[in-house]
Amino acid sequence: MEFLSKLSQNLLEILNDEEYYDITIEVGNDPYVTIFRAHMVILHYRSSYLKRILSINNKKNDRTLTHIKLPNISPETFQIILRYIYGGKVSLNEFDNSDIIKVLVSANELGLQELVTYSQSFLVKNKTNWMERNFNLIYRVSFENDSFLELQKYCTDLMISKPNKIFNSINFSSIPEKLLISVIQNDNLQISEVQVWHHVLKWGIAQNPELPSDTKYYLMNKFYQKNYIKDLLKAFISLSDPNSKPSDKSKPRIPRKIDSKNINSKIITFQHAELISKWIDRLEITDMLTSSYEFKLLFRGSRDGFNSRNFHKNCDNKPRTVTIIKVGGSSEILGGYNPLEWKSNDSFMTTKDSFIFSFDNSIGDYILSRVANENRAVFNSSDYGPSFGTDLIVWGIGTSYTKTNFYEKPISYL
Repeated sequence: MEFLSKLSQNLLEILNDEEYYDITIEVGNDPYVTIFRAHMVILHYRSSYLKRILSINNKKNDRTLTHIKLPNISPETFQIILRYIYGGKVSLNEFDNSDIIKVLVSANELGLQELVTYSQSFLVKNKTNWMERNFNLIYRVSFENDSFLELQKYCTDLMISKPNKIFNSINFSSIPEKLLISVIQNDNLQISEVQVWHHVLKWGIAQNPELPSDTKYYLMNKFYQKNYIKDLLKAFISLSDPNSKPSDKSKPRIPRKIDSKNINSKIITFQHAELISKWIDRLEITDMLTSSYEFKLLFRGSRDGFNSRNFHKNCDNKPRTVTIIKVGGSSEILGGYNPLEWKSNDSFMTTKDSFIFSFDNSIGDYILSRVANENRAVFNSSDYGPSFGTDLIVWGIGTSYTKTNFYEKPISYL
């Protein structure tokens, strides 16, 4: 049996104690100052900030009271927080939205992480309409402190989902650089690249009032190659092509559909999966994905056994599969894409869309080899694992080989 409710009530009653308090707290600035009475032992164990302050301001030997000042917090806000410190309770529903923001900021200053976390969650779950209307206040508060991660995520998500509303707001130029970078780097941003470009210029000019305000000046003079708002431009322009700039023909960005959490692989990463997806769609590596792909693990040798029987049991009759192979004792990764269904009928299958590939050392160090003889693209046999013609064949653990017969070029020399 727990009696926390009664304990909380008794501790709150101590706040009205006029005999055993041993500290006074001066809160606020003139002329709005209030003196609160409290108990050092409770403050010491409830607030990491006050614990540090009290370690410096211990009660003097002449038995005079310890006195500390908190000028950055209003008396009204501290009253709410003090009741939380003593009673472990707070009902944010009772307060105005602006007061909740003050509680959040003050709780963070006092090192009350539990209250900081709760206040952010309360705002995100219950006050989204108000926060959207007061977005300038919310983003300013959230990015002033790295502890407000949930509010920062809310701000970033809102800008991604409603970019024009935010970008066209009167106070757009005051948005923190950190927030703007996180937004323009997000692949789900529903706005054309040329619009993003002009908003970045607008923001940069606002931070550098000595610069000309005509954006045409910067486009004509290759502003993007200079050092103004360097971090923003690095985030926006491909580092592999520093002379590139957004085209007026840029289409709205298509959200990337591959969820990094869904890449259940011990060999490849989300970046590998994205590149393979582009190869499936026959896109250039600089193109945006236009299709939605979910990578579902069907067969893992270390889990299901390195033999052809288990491979066909798990993978036969399933179309559009990607085979990934790690070469032992090296950083090399081999693989292939089969748009057709695997079978066990000892026959070749025809397709123009299969390909084989390899990676070595980094995702940028790859070989892509598309099928050259469509009639021999895929070979099915119950004795083998995945077989791409006779160019990449997997028998089992330690038994794979590659050669060039039916694909454009070799991907390895096993």
